[in-house]
Amino acid sequence: MALTLAEKIIQNHIVSTEAKFTKGEPIERGKDIAIKIDQTLTQDATGTMAYLQFETIGVPRVKTELSVSYIDHNTLQTDFKNMDDHRYLQSVAAKYGLYFSRPGNGICHQVHLECFGKPGKTLLGSDSHTPTGGGIGMIAIGAGGLDVAVAMGGGAFHTPMPKIFGVKLTGKLNKGVGAKDIILEVLRRETVKGGTGAVYEYFGEGVETLTVPMRATITNMGAELGATCSIFPSDQSTKRFLESMGRGQDWTEQKADEGCTYDKIIEINLSELHALAACPHNPDVIKPISELAGQKVTQVVIGSCTNSSLDDLEAVAAIVKGKHIAPGVEAGIAPGSRTTLLMASKAGILETLIEAGFRILESACGPCIGQGFAPNSEGITLRTFNRNFKGRSGTADANVYLVSPETAAAAAVTGVFTEAETMGYEDAVWVNGMRYSMLEGKDARLSLSDITQTAQNRGMIIPPLSEEEASKVEILRGPNIKPCPACREYKSNMSLPVRLKAKDNVSTDDIMPAGAKVLPLRSNIPEISKFTLTRLDETFYTRSEEANFADCCVVGGENYGQGSSREHAALGPMYLGVRAVITKSFARIHKANLINYGIIPMTFTDPGDYDKISQGDTLELVDLDSSLKNGTPFIVKINGTKQITCVNDIAKRSADILMAGGLAAYTRNGGQ
Repeated sequence: MALTLAEKIIQNHIVSTEAKFTKGEPIERGKDIAIKIDQTLTQDATGTMAYLQFETIGVPRVKTELSVSYIDHNTLQTDFKNMDDHRYLQSVAAKYGLYFSRPGNGICHQVHLECFGKPGKTLLGSDSHTPTGGGIGMIAIGAGGLDVAVAMGGGAFHTPMPKIFGVKLTGKLNKGVGAKDIILEVLRRETVKGGTGAVYEYFGEGVETLTVPMRATITNMGAELGATCSIFPSDQSTKRFLESMGRGQDWTEQKADEGCTYDKIIEINLSELHALAACPHNPDVIKPISELAGQKVTQVVIGSCTNSSLDDLEAVAAIVKGKHIAPGVEAGIAPGSRTTLLMASKAGILETLIEAGFRILESACGPCIGQGFAPNSEGITLRTFNRNFKGRSGTADANVYLVSPETAAAAAVTGVFTEAETMGYEDAVWVNGMRYSMLEGKDARLSLSDITQTAQNRGMIIPPLSEEEASKVEILRGPNIKPCPACREYKSNMSLPVRLKAKDNVSTDDIMPAGAKVLPLRSNIPEISKFTLTRLDETFYTRSEEANFADCCVVGGENYGQGSSREHAALGPMYLGVRAVITKSFARIHKANLINYGIIPMTFTDPGDYDKISQGDTLELVDLDSSLKNGTPFIVKINGTKQITCVNDIAKRSADILMAGGLAAYTRNGGQ
């Protein structure tokens, strides 16, 4: 039977499944599957905790084909904490056989695409934007650090078998319209919860018109759909990209079978697409730039793992060449990798950007996670990033719009929302499937051989040591690095006060903020827990402390836990006593993280029951043993009188993890 590309790669990596499985036949959607993981990546904001957990597994060396530890988040070293984490991560990489990407080498997703990703392989990363790897034909999934630690130890990754949504692309993008506008159009149609439990697979003649960096923009921001991952075929464009990176030997063709069936199909004619923006304060609040045109802008930032490739910088340079940043606008560029920065310099792109007045920021996540370059109070900031949750920029009352590099560049030089197609610039020349207008003609400074030579300069990546050398390595721990707290013991019956009732679309930024103040505490749960849910209720920690961190629960609305994969959004609540979270619906990664830390995720059978509960009520969870062992609905009593039920869609292994007291305990006790 004909299979989609996603199904083919998943089936090639199947270890086990709850459903009956015959290779070459579709797997029942929603059933738990376990897949072998070929590669892993971590970044420093989540990596320190992931490796603390990996150390407890007790294996002498990672068991994946390749694992990489990246430093790209906590590079604002205002005191010793971040540097201590970097030293710890480098020593762990040396001890356990990982590659180590040093601070300044770039953002994990872009560097992994350039240096390590392989079509047809599986990649698990402790960052929600790991699906970037789908741009070269990988099944690349974001997960919590504990799941990644288990994968590094040789364990399979468990997830419900996703639906496969096909996105058929036809036509070709017009001048001034970018890959970002494609994914914004998908978000406009599907919303931030439309992709929960699904893979988005792109196909059609329009795919051939998109470079790998453009495809990676789309798969990266597919995380905002709530999707498990997104994927493009690996074709001749993929081959040319890998060859330009000096990795032609890593290419294999990957494509769907002719006549395969998708669970649904979304059709987009690229020729009819116009420039779009995600408006405050969610990635699916989409408007055309034509409706926003003329509104004043105070800041522009181009970068992040979504839009910081050489393709993106070249597009910006073409628009701003010979112009200058408008008065009243502050503009910054953060190249996605050291390789990109070097190539932009050789091509003259960097010179053009500096002459136009852009500030050149570090090749790191930076402003995307609130690490500097915050906008002014009540500012209008246009960013080529993937998230615009309220306060994430570092300025609580700023209005953040997510746009393409083309739109951002046009606004930077005009000072207002402007459609880039009206700017009268010379569009890029495509050379060998890559978009570098400065590769040809009298002004050419960069050749394909230059690109390959630059890409192979990997001095900022430290390769794994031999086993003999690794055995002599001492792991370095700073005073801010604390052990991961143990989960609370499982109970079959619990009486839990509702410590917080939240609304729809609570993000992991709301549950556990990022930013320069909080990120350095990622390896210290007792300290970082003081920020838990404070964006929703400044008194949450104080009230938890006054209750002696007694057992409690949280109630939420739709799409609870959207956004980042940060497991700290489960660890913090667990440490403060949260035993259950009851919502109308969950984001995929956060639900998995709650289970990993022994917190029971429940969804209302009747969403209207949300209105029957108030903050301060007491909820009794009755006979959890029966529900978890038999798969029957959860029974919840409100203040000892009203009784409601909650959907029990928890897979058997996840139920076993909850009853064991979390994934760490489950693994120590021999669970697979």
